[in-house]
Amino acid sequence: MYQYDAHDQAIVDQRVAEFRDQTRRYLDGKISEEEFRPLRLMNGLYYQIHAPMLRVAIPYGLLSSRQLRMLAHIARTYDKNYGHFSTRQNIQYNWPKVEDVPDILADLASVEMHAIQTSGNCIRNVTSDQLAGVARDEIEDPRPYCEIIRQWSTFHPEFSYLPRKFKIAVTGAQNDRAAVQVHDIGIQLVPGPDGETGFRILVGGGLGRTPIIGAVIREYLPKQDLLTYLESIMRVYNRFGRRDNIHKARIKILVKALGAEHFAEMVEAEWAHVRDTGLKLEEAEIERVKGFFTAPDYDPAAAGDTRLEQHQQDDEAFARWMKRNVVRHKVDGYRAVYVSLKGPDQPPGDATAEQMDAVADLADRYSFGEVRTTHHQNLMLTDVRQGDLYSLWQDLDKLGFAQPNIGTLTDMICCPGLDFCSLANAGSIGIARQINEKFDDLDYLYDLGDLRLNISGCMNACGHHHVGHIGILGVDKKGEEWYQIQLGGASTDDASLGKVLGPAVAKEEVANTLARILETYVELRHEDEPFLATVRRVGNAPFKERAYTEKAA
Repeated sequence: MYQYDAHDQAIVDQRVAEFRDQTRRYLDGKISEEEFRPLRLMNGLYYQIHAPMLRVAIPYGLLSSRQLRMLAHIARTYDKNYGHFSTRQNIQYNWPKVEDVPDILADLASVEMHAIQTSGNCIRNVTSDQLAGVARDEIEDPRPYCEIIRQWSTFHPEFSYLPRKFKIAVTGAQNDRAAVQVHDIGIQLVPGPDGETGFRILVGGGLGRTPIIGAVIREYLPKQDLLTYLESIMRVYNRFGRRDNIHKARIKILVKALGAEHFAEMVEAEWAHVRDTGLKLEEAEIERVKGFFTAPDYDPAAAGDTRLEQHQQDDEAFARWMKRNVVRHKVDGYRAVYVSLKGPDQPPGDATAEQMDAVADLADRYSFGEVRTTHHQNLMLTDVRQGDLYSLWQDLDKLGFAQPNIGTLTDMICCPGLDFCSLANAGSIGIARQINEKFDDLDYLYDLGDLRLNISGCMNACGHHHVGHIGILGVDKKGEEWYQIQLGGASTDDASLGKVLGPAVAKEEVANTLARILETYVELRHEDEPFLATVRRVGNAPFKERAYTEKAA
């Protein structure tokens, strides 16, 4: 993983010192609330319903065990003993005190972490595939390019005050696990006409009030042109993106208004001016950054360990976990393991300080000291010897992190909702708990197959409800919490936006309505047909008829 050099460390340390002074002056009354607001947002600090919220960057979801222990220390020392992992692969703390934030940032800086550009109208944390570097379907490891983009975008003077926040995702796999089609810019590594790997560029995707699937504006971009082309996109957006209406300021609105073809022409015209500038990526620089992402010292004898098969035969619970939470690795003898943060009594994405410390210990013991955060709010250990899987499973089970539910209904995305967020209209965590209580039969969940459920507490869509196979959106009706249900969304290669099923349902009826929808699916599906395929085949009508006309089973 990338290591700070002296220049990186000096920049981050300087930012900490600056914010410490700004915070002191604010608390002393020398800076007004209005003046302090942009300063705190530049350092990832929001004001929520009950307390401030600090968002910490985890670039492309990659953590060392040392860094995870620091996140645990912050949760224990400055918060209420837990942190919340978000869909952008970051971590959020919901209860820090304003006066403590400079100390938190200083602690983060000591392990090469920060909260810079996790908020505000700038380029946010670059996200990627949690299986980057180990996936069998990978064309090329995207992490070096994520790091190159991170270095280019951090403190970029021209893009510090964009019309609106800006999100970039990069994937290097044949199967998209980074949701690149619903980002402001989506980047896919692809083979080119001459066999050289390059990039496919998508622009204008996004969710929120106006959900849109991104458009391809370049089928192939040579590697050396990555930054000059991104610079051109950003310049066009910065010049022509709307600043008069916050709800129409994202790049997706500009692309839609101009048309993808005309927007691409504008980018190409801008590119002609910057293509041959100093931003052109030299092969030596690409190789330098790749040097931070070398493979660990894999054991060539790992593939010969035969204990795994025997453990699966002897222990049914372990076999279930293997099927749902363990993924094939590009190196024989190794596996990637999902650490499920979706237990029945646990808000999705949350982890206590003790759990984070324990996962850091497991990373040192089983996975070369590395942890990943995922787009679906779980953690991952990517380099586990197959002979160690049974022991790891036992350790995770003691932590409550071995729930064998990855890819099932209960592996849901869920925003903090009205429990914390000042923008929310309704709660999300309580709905997740209600669904977990209703659907606690693993055999039933497995029979339903792969199913993505996403929950948002407001139309800002931090829970990505638009692209869930089932999406749930909290709405306010005269001071009461109601929930709108959508069907048919997806964020993978065949990305689509869900369609609203019908009227919103009362809070206490969400899980029961969901049960009727799923009963309809079981009756209508063809043999082994996934939920999403059934919805696309038959449409919403039969689900709507059952959802609103029958009593819960």
